[in-house]
Amino acid sequence: MCTIGVDPIAFTIGSLEVRWYGIMVAISVTALILITVREAKRIGIPGDIYGILLSGLIGGVIGGRLAHIINDWERFAANPGEIIGLAGLAQNGMIVGVIVAALIYMAVTRMRFSTLLSIGDAVAAGAPLALAIARIGCTLNGCCHGNPSPFACFPGAIAYTARDSMLPEYWGVPLYPTQIYHMLLNLAIFAVIWRFRGKFKPEGGLLFFYLCLHATGDFSVRFLRATEPFLFGLHQAQVIDLAILAVFLPWLIIRVRRFQASELPANNP
Repeated sequence: MCTIGVDPIAFTIGSLEVRWYGIMVAISVTALILITVREAKRIGIPGDIYGILLSGLIGGVIGGRLAHIINDWERFAANPGEIIGLAGLAQNGMIVGVIVAALIYMAVTRMRFSTLLSIGDAVAAGAPLALAIARIGCTLNGCCHGNPSPFACFPGAIAYTARDSMLPEYWGVPLYPTQIYHMLLNLAIFAVIWRFRGKFKPEGGLLFFYLCLHATGDFSVRFLRATEPFLFGLHQAQVIDLAILAVFLPWLIIRVRRFQASELPANNP
């Protein structure tokens, strides 16, 4: 049996518990900011990049928390005091929250939509790596695990020692290591996105391409997750994945084709 016995609590400062999950999330956010700023400079994006990054961070936390609460509404309805907090952020809810926050920031600051899309391309370059790092935290924490697995060893299964981040019925049970599947998926997407930097035109092409890759991969892995169905037998995150694909895949195709069509007269005088 492949067992993870790492204590989810890295260390304590007085009564404050510092968890590995929180540490890895902090590292992932730092990586995202560093890569985004680097890409923004490379692309030559004008304006205050830090302002929109802060807005996106706030929007991501709010969106991720709301999605998590909706997904586990019965528990939060019975314990409303737990609604306010950061112990649980839904990944796809974070993505939606970032998008909404970015649109609000654009409206308030009167930023050009093309500039916003260019910033989105810069964010897309680092987002999958950031999500992969965060999934290391999920793996150590024991959250976001899969259903019971018929296998006895990794990569088909892992088991966890007793911990407060998962239900007792899952302690010591072989589970699909979906956190690791998510991590590997995001690393693969990061390699693809990094390879295609500067290849997609016009602005926003790389962002839309990333969102489509993420939604497709995430939708697939979620079938192994230990999560209650939300709609038509699908998990909440899978419904969000389908919504992302329904919006951004056609948008990506239309924008790329229009750009290519506009370039033809210039290339064939």
